[in-house]
Amino acid sequence: MGPGKAKEIFESIAENISKVVIGRRNSVELAVAALFAKGHVLLEDVPGSGKTLLAKALAASVGCSFKRIQFTPDLLPSDITGINYFNLKRSEFEFVQGPVFANIVLADEINRATPKTQAGLLESMEERQVTIDGETRPLGLPFMVIATQNPIDTQGVFPLPEAQLDRFAVKIPMSYTSRADSVEILKRHRREWAPDGLGQAATKDEILYIQALVPETAVHEDLMDYIVRIVEATRQRDEVLLGTSARGALVLMRLAQAFAVACGRDYCLPDDVKRVAVPALSHRLILRGTERAKRNAPEDIVRDILERAEVPAEGARLAR
Repeated sequence: MGPGKAKEIFESIAENISKVVIGRRNSVELAVAALFAKGHVLLEDVPGSGKTLLAKALAASVGCSFKRIQFTPDLLPSDITGINYFNLKRSEFEFVQGPVFANIVLADEINRATPKTQAGLLESMEERQVTIDGETRPLGLPFMVIATQNPIDTQGVFPLPEAQLDRFAVKIPMSYTSRADSVEILKRHRREWAPDGLGQAATKDEILYIQALVPETAVHEDLMDYIVRIVEATRQRDEVLLGTSARGALVLMRLAQAFAVACGRDYCLPDDVKRVAVPALSHRLILRGTERAKRNAPEDIVRDILERAEVPAEGARLAR
């Protein structure tokens, strides 16, 4: 299997998901690219915009196990990771797996749980493992967390700390659909709403192969410098209190590699970086004072940086 086959698989998965997630092709492609890049996704928008549906459709399309965790204020970290309980019949402790032991985990309304519970996902998201009572257990691969949150509610929510936000490869706004797409949604889901029966477009082994293929995608040194200049620019803006970390630069490169593979190439172009820069970097910016109240301010800052940044002159010749 090479980049050409990977492109075919990418398009097949995206097309399959789009059967139920209508009018959000860009959001769907970003989610699939994040899976290819071994990244996690934060979906943010109002209730009823298809966030949960996208997560379930993605899991069904790639033949992976799926678990949903409904985050609430009384949820405990052990409710996510699992516990050791004492079996009286056997007179020994047994481990009961939590829902995090799945290939794709939906953390629904993640900002409704306390910071302590949110932190229960940190180790699994970064290291693909959980440690319980001193024993470390690896998670199955592929592993991906898709978290959702409603940006409107302010009561009974706990904003995600910077360390948690930094674990997400991309933040994808779902937004409202157009009138034509809304009518199409009503037509398609007149009888069935859930993606039950949605066909499988790829296998777990194919996803694992593509995930191994992505890091091998060539990135020219000039393109790496372009990525670093974009990241450094986020730290130099007057509106920004805290800019993008080194992890953000690495994620930006990895997502660009994923989109290059999705396009059937074994090398990256500046356009791959531009395509993922806003969803990959905007949620990593901590703004100053009144800037936080401005709608889409982080996204606008990243777009402005992209417009000002000098693009590597060789363009398509940066293949090798």
